[in-house]
Amino acid sequence: MARAPLPVALTCGEPAGIGPEIAVKAWEHLRARLPFFWIGDPAHLPQGAPHQLIDAPEEAFSVAGHALPVLAHPFPEAAIPGTPSPKNAAAVIEVIARAVQLVGRGHASAVCTAPISKKALKDGAGFAHPGHTEYLAHLAGVDRVVMMLACPDLKVVPVTIHVALSEVPRLLTAELLSDTIRITHAALERDFGIEGPRLAVAGLNPHAGEGGTMGLDEIDRIAPVIEALRAEGYAVSGPLPADTMFHPAARARYDAAICMYHDQALIPIKTLDFAGGVNVTLGLPFIRTSPDHGTAFDIAGTGVADPSSLIAALRMATEMAAARAAE
Repeated sequence: MARAPLPVALTCGEPAGIGPEIAVKAWEHLRARLPFFWIGDPAHLPQGAPHQLIDAPEEAFSVAGHALPVLAHPFPEAAIPGTPSPKNAAAVIEVIARAVQLVGRGHASAVCTAPISKKALKDGAGFAHPGHTEYLAHLAGVDRVVMMLACPDLKVVPVTIHVALSEVPRLLTAELLSDTIRITHAALERDFGIEGPRLAVAGLNPHAGEGGTMGLDEIDRIAPVIEALRAEGYAVSGPLPADTMFHPAARARYDAAICMYHDQALIPIKTLDFAGGVNVTLGLPFIRTSPDHGTAFDIAGTGVADPSSLIAALRMATEMAAARAAE
């Protein structure tokens, strides 16, 4: 694996969730092979976890071989597994902003975010954003970003995300679809090193509308966008029936699948690689990855949390940073 020129900044996320324990498990697995540093309150780490305070991110390279490098960020309350404290909400938000600032100043190669509790942040700090992605876009001053879920066998991008299924046809505009495809295409080239990315676009309706007999969305909205992008030189196919897009032979024909709504994208990738999927935010001026799971309050502090997705997220952030550095 190519090493990024700087270490990855890992945010602590919600300290009452599984974030602190999977950070330690990820370090135990990766150590000096992939140095990263954790931003948070060291008192929130599992008792006895090997860690060492650092003053600057660059020190992670010399520390990671024997301890988890920690850039301390004090929190007002102790972390009680499974029970988030409203008093800690502001500090959780501060840690995210601090990680972004470090990347922006050239002290870290990428941001990897541990899971947050949106409810806890809203209750404790009046958090005004729907989630991590929107807050990161706000910090970056970006109007539109794209969510990608990625694993070694599949990359999927939902055009609409956390909305009711009944709202998808209204929100699925030609502008949104075109922007999503363009942002995805650019990221595949810049961050994944794929020359001439091939994109497959799913239809919205069963059988991609079957010539209009099962809906006109494909004819009226999706196909015209695809045709316009093809005319610009994009390698984009569709609209395709979603139920035949994800078997091995079909996946070999594209580099990323553009899906119309949340479950159309996430069910295939979670079926293929439930533990190893990575959430990637495309369209930001910096690299951001995250494990594809939540805070898991029900198992926090028990020691059974699986770090696989976080490990995959740290690896992907490092690889993406190396790809950008090689440009």
